Amino acid sequence: MYSHSIDFKEQQSIEEQLEWMKAAILAIHDGVLVIDKDEIVRLINPEYTRITGVTPEEILGRRLRDVRPNAMLVETLRDRKERVGIYRKEGNTEYVVDMAPIIIRDKVIGAVSVCKGLTEVHRLTRELQKNRKRLTQLKNKIGSIYQPKYHFEKIIGAEKGLKEIVHIGRKAAKTDLPVLIMGESGTGKELFAQSIHHDSSRANEPFVPVNCAAIPSELLESELFGYEEGTFTNAKKGGKMGLFEIANKGTIFLDEIGELNYNLQAKLLRVLQEQTIRRLGGVKERYIDVRVIAATNKNLRQLIEKNLFREDLFYRLNVFNMYIPPLRERKEDIPDIVHFILANKNEYRKDEEKYKVNRNTWKYLLHHHWTGNVRELKNVIEYAICMTDSNEILPTHLPPDIIHSYSHRTSSSSIMTSKRTLKEMTEEVERQYIQEKLSSYGDSLAERKKVAASLGISLATLYNKMKKYNLE
Repeated sequence: MYSHSIDFKEQQSIEEQLEWMKAAILAIHDGVLVIDKDEIVRLINPEYTRITGVTPEEILGRRLRDVRPNAMLVETLRDRKERVGIYRKEGNTEYVVDMAPIIIRDKVIGAVSVCKGLTEVHRLTRELQKNRKRLTQLKNKIGSIYQPKYHFEKIIGAEKGLKEIVHIGRKAAKTDLPVLIMGESGTGKELFAQSIHHDSSRANEPFVPVNCAAIPSELLESELFGYEEGTFTNAKKGGKMGLFEIANKGTIFLDEIGELNYNLQAKLLRVLQEQTIRRLGGVKERYIDVRVIAATNKNLRQLIEKNLFREDLFYRLNVFNMYIPPLRERKEDIPDIVHFILANKNEYRKDEEKYKVNRNTWKYLLHHHWTGNVRELKNVIEYAICMTDSNEILPTHLPPDIIHSYSHRTSSSSIMTSKRTLKEMTEEVERQYIQEKLSSYGDSLAERKKVAASLGISLATLYNKMKKYNLE
């Protein structure tokens, strides 16, 4: 009695499971047909009928090949081999079929075929092609965004003040070793980083610049390493790829590396050592192949002494060390830099006279200290172009601080080294001042009147003093 009760419950459970499985198959949006080991059709779902046109009344309980003589599912039942992507056509209906044997305890008890209408297949194929096209466009877009503009041949001073540093840069480009570029702000550290990438074996891969000082420290980690979906409020669906992943196979340029907080420095050190990254909120380590170039305008050794920069990270980055000298230490490059800036501006002056620098203006440019380096020089030339009403840049077109700096330095130098009398010194200062004003204006009568007005004297007095000091 007890044994019979167990058999009944087991039978009831099996029937419930079969009903559940049958309901699941009927709900599938692909066409499904199932045969038993005797090739009898036991189940089809409505989608199978929609795709093939075969109704349950026509096929259920019958041998498959009695209804469909060319059915290949019987072969799958016999040879136990799966078949994928089989093209079939019944009348005007085209579809694709996947087939597999049903095996329990190493015995084949049936076989199942799953079919999808070719219209749906074509739609999915088009969608796949469209997504592949989008992916290709995105890759190309990323590639175009992160391609360097500069290379060593474009560096002004490569044969003069920067000759030695360019030589080191070319050597560094032939390796995958980390590079640390040091130099004041405006000296062109990124220009060298791009040139190293351009000359390297990674030239066709992304060059990704990151200004560590421009991104808030609380956001920098997610920007560098990315994050998984749901890591924090407002996190993007699907997560976000970090800049290290974007730079994979290429180069990442970490500008202002001295601004990284201490904790993030430790994570960067691990990336350099292990060549793997982990997104925020993630557990999976991702391998990356990225060349790291870092730059700073700070003294990292002093930061190490103050426990603001990790010593182990410094030595990990400082394999190739490059120091870019400031502009004041390589003033022989100034004329070439100015001519390069003017050449770019002159490209747009097709029918007009080209911009040029007055010979007296060069004294001001070559004498200035240039604490802002090349960036400051570029700004000064662009300012002067805006101030001139002609094509010639005169001293008067330069920013006031450049003019005052020159006057102060030349006057101070002359006074400190002179052994002349007070009268002689006074006359010398007057002569220099008048010469300065004359250099800032043209030679016409109208221009001479402007000089006299700026000096607060009459035109006749101006001519007398010019004659006195032999300034004609």
